Amino acid sequence: MDFASLMSKEIAKTNPKSEDAPSKPTKYMRRAEVEAERQRAYLAEQKELDEKRLARAAEKRKRDEDAEEEARLRDEKRRRMEEDTRRRREEAAKEEERKRRKRLGLPELREEDSAEPSDDGDGDDDLPPQELVNKLRALGEPATLFGETHKARLRRYTRLTTVMTKGPIPTTLQLLEEKDMKVDGDMPQSKEARKLLFRQLASYFTMVLREWQLALAQEERRDTFESKAAFNAMTQSRENMVPLFRKLEKGDLDDDIIKPVIEIVKAAQERRYVDANDGYLRLSIGKAAWPIGVTMVGIHERSAREKLHNGERGHVMGDEVTRKYLQSIKRCLTFAQVRWPPEDVRQLMG
Repeated sequence: MDFASLMSKEIAKTNPKSEDAPSKPTKYMRRAEVEAERQRAYLAEQKELDEKRLARAAEKRKRDEDAEEEARLRDEKRRRMEEDTRRRREEAAKEEERKRRKRLGLPELREEDSAEPSDDGDGDDDLPPQELVNKLRALGEPATLFGETHKARLRRYTRLTTVMTKGPIPTTLQLLEEKDMKVDGDMPQSKEARKLLFRQLASYFTMVLREWQLALAQEERRDTFESKAAFNAMTQSRENMVPLFRKLEKGDLDDDIIKPVIEIVKAAQERRYVDANDGYLRLSIGKAAWPIGVTMVGIHERSAREKLHNGERGHVMGDEVTRKYLQSIKRCLTFAQVRWPPEDVRQLMG
């Protein structure tokens, strides 16, 4: 063996192993490698959990949307059914009322005009938003409440600035003194004159009801049947006249009711109670020969049969509210002739 081969053999013994040779598995691992492996496993697990959570959320969202759509369709169907039922009920009630009026000989119901302005704050009393806010702040009130619209704010301002009179029936009408309550026999035409007339009527009925209350309060014995009946009559009359006061406040009382009421009040103020009672009878049952509504009094035609349906018909049968406050006016007349007796005894009602 020559020198070169010996040197090559020795050099090969001293050289380290080649990097290309496969490394044997080690028994121990470094901390950094363990931490990196744990991080990779954790991130993979979190990614899988996020995907599952998003899938569950999407599925739940789809179920909720389907449930909301079903609920909306169900509510819409129920609302349509309720509207149909209400419309049929109203039509049946109108038809029944029409038949009743025809049977009693009463005038037909007038259809309400849909073009009438609604009482929702719009109209002549409307105020600009900034001016309304300034007025509310001047009153020491909040300028705007949560979720409040301009119409609601205007109604709140109107309610705060409206003064209700103290009396048996609180009203927004400014009551007059007794010397200014005298009404004329003529029907006013102007708007201001009608407002004054409504104030006079409200003032007169308020005075009568107040005197009625004082007269009952001054009675010594209140446990008798007569005193209890009188108190109940006064209370019922006061409650039944509230719709009349509301109509006077709004000014929407019919002219064919205002004229007889003016006649009744004028006669009562002049202590002509018989004439006032006659006006009440004309207002309540009218001048028709058969005020109840008779349409057939025999099987043969008569020469004067057309007179059965001529003349004015009364309003006491028109509706329940009108009937009640007309009866309350009659009770006020009965008390007024006791409180303010007439000079002529022939003017006392029977």
